[in-house]
Amino acid sequence: MPFRYSSPYASTRLPVFARNLCSTSHPLAAQAGLRMLQQGGNAVDAAVAAAAAMTLCEPVSNGLGSDAFCILWDGKALHGLNASGRAPQAWTPEYFHRRYGTGAATPPKRGIDSVTVPGAVSAWVALSERFGKLPFADLMAPAIEIAERGYLVPVVVQQKWAAAVPELQSQPGFAQSFMPWGRAPQVGELFQFPAAARALRAIGATRGEAFYTGEIAQAMAAFAQAHGGSLSLADLGAHRPEWVTPIARNYRGYTLHEIPPSGQGIAALIALGILEQFDLASLPVDGPEAQHLQIEAMKLAFADVYRYVAEPSWMEVTPAQMLDDGYLASRARLIRMNQAQDFGAGNPVKGGTIYLTAADENGMMVSFIQSNFTGFGSGCVEPTFGISLQNRGFGFSTDPAGANRANLVAPGKRPFHTIIPAFVTKDGQPVMSYGVMGANMQPQGHMQTLVRMLDHGQNPQMACDAPRWRFNAGLSINVEASMQPATVQGLQALGHRIDVLQDSYQDFGAGQFIWRMGDPQVHGYLAASDARRDGLAAGF
Repeated sequence: MPFRYSSPYASTRLPVFARNLCSTSHPLAAQAGLRMLQQGGNAVDAAVAAAAAMTLCEPVSNGLGSDAFCILWDGKALHGLNASGRAPQAWTPEYFHRRYGTGAATPPKRGIDSVTVPGAVSAWVALSERFGKLPFADLMAPAIEIAERGYLVPVVVQQKWAAAVPELQSQPGFAQSFMPWGRAPQVGELFQFPAAARALRAIGATRGEAFYTGEIAQAMAAFAQAHGGSLSLADLGAHRPEWVTPIARNYRGYTLHEIPPSGQGIAALIALGILEQFDLASLPVDGPEAQHLQIEAMKLAFADVYRYVAEPSWMEVTPAQMLDDGYLASRARLIRMNQAQDFGAGNPVKGGTIYLTAADENGMMVSFIQSNFTGFGSGCVEPTFGISLQNRGFGFSTDPAGANRANLVAPGKRPFHTIIPAFVTKDGQPVMSYGVMGANMQPQGHMQTLVRMLDHGQNPQMACDAPRWRFNAGLSINVEASMQPATVQGLQALGHRIDVLQDSYQDFGAGQFIWRMGDPQVHGYLAASDARRDGLAAGF
């Protein structure tokens, strides 16, 4: 595709061109991935090593207690991996009503009763076993070195770390692990995590068995029990990652692939299906008209996602019904070009995250994401092995009659998930692995950046650098301070309630992109990394 390379945006970052690439939101993790490629590994080896390193480099967003998802092209076919964990067997609505009162609509946001089974380690193992080339223990080596030697805490990570301390310092294990001087580290201060190094060595030596059935699993179960939780050794031992078929939607001659529910990736597909009804290419890329259309399409998508998306066996409708051409055309007709609206769900029935991507010269491309959900997750950290446990249980409902009843908590059920890797193909061949981080910003970022590339010809780095908006609820929209004042005023005139925010990391996500330029042994790839974090795309 002929991209534009002259950027009108403040960032002067240029895309990276190489035949072997790893793009992450921290330079040390990108270096870890590149090290595996230089040792003869492939893109999967690079992605796993980078993911392990990211648990140290960006603990505000992910950790050894994360969940993870992946979409990858193995050189011949596309594969999806769902490594999200399930609810403990003890969890029922009654369990939470007894502990937190009948008025509790969800499990708690923080604490041990927000923790579901961590799945990220199982993703690393499954990817390595099926597609990797190097010994699994070798993939853990860079992360172990970072944990033992330490690293200097960067600006954005430090800001989020310090902001989390007042809320989480009383959670079990948090201060011991993440407040080494009785406070958050300062910018440029050395942070070492020997407990995590101990865990990574055990994970590497046992190919993950220590984490789910061995000494780490025993420590997590004992930790949960000691602090009143219900996560058990049996819950951990029963965990299995699942290979899945990605769901897809065509857009402007390309196909976007997402992990199927219970994740929110379908929101990006719905929004793009709605936008296909409009001629976006004829509108100024940064003008209020183009942004209004995208905002309204995203609102319509979220209205359905929050009503219907859950673990597939609990959904009242199917993804195919939600993506039906006729249904999406009918939703598109609800959009008014001269007015912002607050949409409800339709009836489709007929009748804290890190993202990274890697690619190699043999054509393998990996789109990988892992997360502790909200910053530092539950706040609970098993201290012996430094397992920072996520809080995905907060995605469940405890109200059988509520609007979110499809996500009613149940034993062994997967919660609603926000983390979503993305992949683009054209005519059945790989084009781009990409992702954008940040809770419900993720499908919004998938849509906004893809529209910029496919409708307006912006190269991935330019699309990454462009100002973004974020839909919250109702008519409320956040926009980056770099958005043109005339565009902001135009959106306000249409009825959007806009807050202009400076905090790009928290509110507008960050992204990593690898676009295949042709035969990777001849033309290679184009990689982009987001300046909203300390991102780096590195290759050779």
